[in-house]
Amino acid sequence: MKPHRAGLLASGSALLVLLAACGGSSHPASQKQSGNQVFTYDTSAPVMVDGWDPATEYSDGILAMSNMYETLTRYDAATHTIKPQLATSWSSSANGLSWTFHLRHGVHFHTGRLMTAQAAAAAILRTQKMGGGAGYVWDAVKTISAPSPDTMVFHLKYASPLDLEASASYSAYIYDTQAAGGGSLTKWLNTPHDAGTGPYTLQTWNKGQEFEVILKAFPGYWGGWSGAHYKKVVYRVVPQDTTAAQLLRSGQVDFVEQISPALWKSFQGQAGIHTMSVPSFQNLLSQLNARTLTLPVRQAISYGINYPGIVAALQGAAVTPSGLVPAGLPGHFTNLPNYHYDPAKADQLLHQAGYGPGKKTLNLTLTYTQGDSNEQVVVTLLKSSLAKLNINLSTQSLAWPTQWAKAKSASASSHQSIFLEYWWPDYADPYTWFTNLLQTEKSPYFNLSYYSSSALDKQINQVESLLATNRPAGVQLYRTMQAEVLQQAPLDVLYNVNYQYAMRTSFTGFQPDPAYANVVFAYNLRPTGS
Repeated sequence: MKPHRAGLLASGSALLVLLAACGGSSHPASQKQSGNQVFTYDTSAPVMVDGWDPATEYSDGILAMSNMYETLTRYDAATHTIKPQLATSWSSSANGLSWTFHLRHGVHFHTGRLMTAQAAAAAILRTQKMGGGAGYVWDAVKTISAPSPDTMVFHLKYASPLDLEASASYSAYIYDTQAAGGGSLTKWLNTPHDAGTGPYTLQTWNKGQEFEVILKAFPGYWGGWSGAHYKKVVYRVVPQDTTAAQLLRSGQVDFVEQISPALWKSFQGQAGIHTMSVPSFQNLLSQLNARTLTLPVRQAISYGINYPGIVAALQGAAVTPSGLVPAGLPGHFTNLPNYHYDPAKADQLLHQAGYGPGKKTLNLTLTYTQGDSNEQVVVTLLKSSLAKLNINLSTQSLAWPTQWAKAKSASASSHQSIFLEYWWPDYADPYTWFTNLLQTEKSPYFNLSYYSSSALDKQINQVESLLATNRPAGVQLYRTMQAEVLQQAPLDVLYNVNYQYAMRTSFTGFQPDPAYANVVFAYNLRPTGS
């Protein structure tokens, strides 16, 4: 479940669970005084809602899994470069059909087994075979050979940027496929267990509780534990951002992922708290039902949205978009034929379809995710601006699993007119905006505008190979595709997200990377105790 957010759960008894699990004292704040400090990440929704299998998890589990599992490479958005992780170096053939990766020595899985080229290949091939989550990142792989214990050679079906794909935030993890012995690995993982190589391993999962996931340091981590490090990481689910703000002020949490812009601004200049505004690769989309809304109606809706009003209302958490692709990714252009707020143009298009002021009322339905204060602001403004065009927008707030299930139901009568969701890439490339959201689907899954274009499908199937072999031409194809999508209006980018983080000043080393949405790599943090 890639799109942002699931249902919101909390438990008043969860404090006792954390204290028992961490061996702490009677007050959570006192744990900050121990030698092995605990890093507490505050999130507004449950983390593990999509299973514990690293091959298929495709939602907010990234927050915890990125600290338990590692990939061959890691993307650095600050330098726009791909850096070593489990692979120390790599190269490709001139035609892009063969890639060789040299692996780090002395890496062990949390199961105790040594990571070798054969073990890493087994993980990738299992993920590819399962085809869940973002398993498509390995679609180009035909075979993998292991000429030595620390060398992997990928033989591809078509040219593809494998070094970038290997850094994906989903489904690129290397894990021990033999962790369950002769039993089902997925079943064993969902018990739950983990079989990664990362600095932290799973200690406790309190499903549905406030202190949901607790990780502990893996003693055998290849990076070592010299110097100051957090030895435990806690993911605390706090649906109300006012409560999250209180917990941050009191020092009971160290990092708050999301609060309202007004609350975020209230932290500025406050002793002991640091705020950070970070451009992201994430945007908020409205998918318009292409099966029930004609092209003029879809275009009218796109012209009828007060984009400047949305950006202003979100007080720095939103940035005006250009096309589907956020800044910092290949394929971002500032001079695309974007929609802008033009009520007169919207009125003209609606009149062509028999709707609008003085004509028939257009009744539409919209679903959005429960518990997201920014989405609530957007929905209120959408309803207001569209009402001026004689569009009656009936809105429904649903827990994410319910919203998604309704939208991808086999019954078209249950589908919404407008589906609101966040989207971000699986790796530093705009491919998933097209292949997941716009490519023809026999049964709806993520293409929740139900759009189909054979011409666009053909371009989607070409773009990654072109990007790998002729990057300028690949980037230009992304521009062409975006222009076509804007003209057809099956979806609309309402804004690009600015992450607004608030955190204690009791640690250093946090480097946000939009390629890994909202992830804090806890191993890189250095607790100072101040």
